[in-house]
Amino acid sequence: MDWKKEYKNRLVTAQEAIKNIHDGDKVVMSFGCGEPRAIVRAMRENYKNYNNVEVINMLLLGETPWVDEEVQGHFKYNSFFASGTNRKAIASGVADFTSCYLSETPMVLREIIKPRVTVMSVTPPDEDGFVSLGTNCDYIETTLSHCEVKIGQVNKNVPYTYGVARKHVTEFDFFVECDEQLPEVPAPPLTDVEIQIGKNCASLINDGDCIQLGIGGIPNAICEELKHKKDLGLHSEMVGDGVVDLLESGVINNSKKNINQGKTILGFAFGTKKLFDFLNGNRDVEMTPMDYVNNPVVIAQHDNMVSVNSCLQVDLMGQVVSDTIGLNQFSGVGGQVDFVRGATMSKGGRSIMAMPSTAKGDTISKIVPKITDYSAVTTTRNDVNYVVTEYGIAQLKGKTMKERARALISIAHPNFRDELCEEFERRFNEKAF
Repeated sequence: MDWKKEYKNRLVTAQEAIKNIHDGDKVVMSFGCGEPRAIVRAMRENYKNYNNVEVINMLLLGETPWVDEEVQGHFKYNSFFASGTNRKAIASGVADFTSCYLSETPMVLREIIKPRVTVMSVTPPDEDGFVSLGTNCDYIETTLSHCEVKIGQVNKNVPYTYGVARKHVTEFDFFVECDEQLPEVPAPPLTDVEIQIGKNCASLINDGDCIQLGIGGIPNAICEELKHKKDLGLHSEMVGDGVVDLLESGVINNSKKNINQGKTILGFAFGTKKLFDFLNGNRDVEMTPMDYVNNPVVIAQHDNMVSVNSCLQVDLMGQVVSDTIGLNQFSGVGGQVDFVRGATMSKGGRSIMAMPSTAKGDTISKIVPKITDYSAVTTTRNDVNYVVTEYGIAQLKGKTMKERARALISIAHPNFRDELCEEFERRFNEKAF
């Protein structure tokens, strides 16, 4: 097969590619650092050519053009993970939201939503005619296999990654060449609170453990505290820049993993050029779809699996709210429950919920007597193990309701401990301490 000829036959402009999107279609796109922005722009500019086209993806790092007032009726937006540019649209009903564990997202798309078109960012083909999905394997690898129309934006700045991310040019219908810088997620300077939370979380991680981290200040702070550890493994739905130094120094070498030994397993990457450059051509990193990397059964096969996730609220029973504030969708369930359950089933595994003790300049406690009305519980009290703030560590699994409440009060911000103790006394008819 002459792959170069096959590639050339599929090469079109963005304007030509989007003509294959029809009224009423469901179009699933890659997201984050892998968002195919040239094709997004072309669709937005030609919005009058479409009616009732549903666009589906997850966390966006820039604007969400599908919620603009003038495109209503032409496009509708379905998010699997809300962000700052679409929360108001979801709350007002202009956009919609689908709640789903990341491990089930490929199945939900494939068997329930059934999009007709998939659009993603890819690398230029290598010498054997294979492109790479780069920073995003997640759910987009599944839709590539099942959608009727497959469009790839070819961008030389997409890192060439391996694992399931490597696809032959004949698996696509159209390619659009457009080189542009990838969306980035720079890491802001760490706060004193994040640094202390990082220290507390790192104290629960031992040499040889396999870890899952997300992105943001707390994961980056944890990474800073892990630099003296040895032989860590990494199996994580997503990572940011913070893990690069650990991987390059050999702190993370995956030598103790029970499966995928020697390999870092990721679903997608959210970072900057530092992370992209590390991933590019690195055969020690394998990108895999969410129904693998987030599958609790797969996660549990790693001994001493430690998952670290963030949250918005924890009540005195240990119920965790991570993606809603009242009726408002703040983010998404993501892979939190997948990894909590996988780590719990792991031999020697631990799950950690890490958060600052307060929000909005110490005016709101994140440890509360009861969760905000109408908020959805993300992780049940039966699943939660460790809760960590800058004030310490509360271990909840196997504890009575009184023991849980006392442990959580002890790591709450001092400004709110008195009212939490008052709630304890009302609830249990005895002093908290």
